[in-house]
Amino acid sequence: MDALRKKQLIDANINVDSALERFMGNEALLERFLSKFLADENYNKLTAAIAANDKEAALTASHTLKGVSGNLSMTTLFNMLTCQVGSFRSDDWQGAVDMMSDITNEYNKIIKAINGNK
Repeated sequence: MDALRKKQLIDANINVDSALERFMGNEALLERFLSKFLADENYNKLTAAIAANDKEAALTASHTLKGVSGNLSMTTLFNMLTCQVGSFRSDDWQGAVDMMSDITNEYNKIIKAINGNK
């Protein structure tokens, strides 16, 4: 991974060093999993569940996306989703929904960085 690529990921709040530790230093494997993140449907499931007022599906999608983002060391997104999952679990639907703007901004920043800021 060249320095520019690493900087793009770090600027998107991905802790590259932590992720590489998890992937035993294998940069190609990390890149493969970052590419898989692009195909992950949980963000879309989360937004659809919120639009449909489906609390159970929203909790499931948010919790799953939290796990994926945590495994890839997407620290800011992980922390936001941790808060959202907590809100869903404490029946604070509106509080969880209100977090979506920030979650969406962070998610889009990560997607852009994975795509090489295209």
